[in-house]
Amino acid sequence: MPDTDHIQRFMFDTNDVRGELAALEHSYHEVLARTDYPVVVQQLLGELLAAASLLSSTLKFEGVLVLQARSEGPLKLLMIECTDQQLVRGIARFDDTVGDSADLRELMPDGVMAITIDPIKGQRYQGIVPLEDASLAASLSSYFASSEQLPTQFWLYADGRRARGLLLQALPKHKQLDSEERANTWEHLVTLADTLNAEEMLGLDNQTLLHRLYHQEEVRLFEPQPVQFSCSCSRERSANALVSLGEHDALQLADEQDGAVTIDCQFCNQRYSFDRADIGQLFNGGGVVAPSGTQH
Repeated sequence: MPDTDHIQRFMFDTNDVRGELAALEHSYHEVLARTDYPVVVQQLLGELLAAASLLSSTLKFEGVLVLQARSEGPLKLLMIECTDQQLVRGIARFDDTVGDSADLRELMPDGVMAITIDPIKGQRYQGIVPLEDASLAASLSSYFASSEQLPTQFWLYADGRRARGLLLQALPKHKQLDSEERANTWEHLVTLADTLNAEEMLGLDNQTLLHRLYHQEEVRLFEPQPVQFSCSCSRERSANALVSLGEHDALQLADEQDGAVTIDCQFCNQRYSFDRADIGQLFNGGGVVAPSGTQH
């Protein structure tokens, strides 16, 4: 099993509950490396990164999952994108009044989180989560509790170096047909997971963690799937953004910026520059020219 950057599914053999574990280190570092984030923002970005990886694996779709939390408070934005191939990127925006408190209600008062599924095929879906709880994990758990979906519970931890997540989800009736027995099992498994602390989650490998929690249960741990940082920005996408402005406005923007339009990716800090010749070629059927002069 890899030490870092993976998700790993597990199943209980005698009841209708499944789980997922996320461990992120290198990809988490890449997300944080682009901006000097305050400690509390680093923590919340890590938690959201773990949540997106867990959800992407759980929802089983081809496309992109976006978790985006917004508010008018000190923490303006938390955003993570995760593909079905577990390629992740993320960003946060904040002002200088962000303090040390990790209470989500103080950092993002009256905030909301949008869970967006943008599949390659099929309809785009979005659900809205009010950020009424003290943590991201509690807010996401509350959303699933109120959305008439399968009961789902989250535990999320991050410390600026490592991010970890645990998800438990009830499955449709199969092994346990009695409703009271199912409810008792779910409560028991959740109660045990609630005993986890940050030190255990961030320091233990998956097998040790599951044994500590559920050594009296029959648990099957599946092969891990790798997670890695990857940005989907490109010169071509930036060129398309310029084309959407129209040739006149794009050239005017270039004149205002010393003869070239520069477009910076917010996620990876990659910079794309287009001078007047590049812009002219874009609007005259010549395609995108790379800085080296190679045509794409």
